[in-house]
Amino acid sequence: MASGFFALLDDIAALMDDVAVMSKVAAKKTAGILGDDLAVNAEKASGFISSREIPVLWAIAKGSFINKLIILPITFLLSHFFPVAIVIILILGGLFLAYEGAEKIYEFLFHRKHKTTDLTMPVYTEAEVLSMEKEKIKSAILTDFILSVEIIIIALGTVIEEPLSTQIAVVSIIAILATVGVYGIVALIVRMDELGLKLIAMSSKERSISKWIGNILVKALPKVIKSLSIIGTIALILVSGGIFAHNIDFLHHFAEQLPSIVKEFLLGLVFGFVVLGIVTLFKKMLGKK
Repeated sequence: MASGFFALLDDIAALMDDVAVMSKVAAKKTAGILGDDLAVNAEKASGFISSREIPVLWAIAKGSFINKLIILPITFLLSHFFPVAIVIILILGGLFLAYEGAEKIYEFLFHRKHKTTDLTMPVYTEAEVLSMEKEKIKSAILTDFILSVEIIIIALGTVIEEPLSTQIAVVSIIAILATVGVYGIVALIVRMDELGLKLIAMSSKERSISKWIGNILVKALPKVIKSLSIIGTIALILVSGGIFAHNIDFLHHFAEQLPSIVKEFLLGLVFGFVVLGIVTLFKKMLGKK
């Protein structure tokens, strides 16, 4: 009986060793999409008043965990019984991401110039503020869902030949690390100014290292948020283009002479503006009716 127990421990140790090795491989494969996920979610989580940043971010992070709890079992089932459905879901998600990216670019190019400068601050009721906050949270969670599908499927692809137990362990670890890592870094970014102010208050001297670092953090936050908005938009286009290039055979072999990043950006841009045109036309038709 003792020998059986030790044999079980040996099997568990071997499984954990395999999981650790395969998790490293999966993490490397998903590193690119995790970077895009970070840029997109940081942009989505910004723009709230200081006191609401962490509660909003926590709400989005909880939504992200729920997304992954939904996606993981469905992905394993579809991968085993109906693998073509995964490709269809990826492409639909890619179209949504491309549309979001194209819409942001369109708004920047054509609507920005027509806005009149208004120096008065708009006044919103508490109910209106909460409503806008909920809408932004829903949008962020929906975008996270699509990016999570991509992350989980890429991670699954690295261990598809392994036993089911290894697949579940590795993909689950990547899913947890993706959520904790991405939203942990986003939390640090959106609280940069608060950290800067605390560092400034720490020293009474006119010139000190803490004040110098604090001033840099406070001044850098608006620039970081603005940069993240641009990076997040580019990331949406690139992720969607990557989905099309990797999952549609014709597009996979199309324009092979182009660098992959250029090809994926162009694909995301073209599909995004096509979907944007269809959605805009549909909205106008509904408006007329």
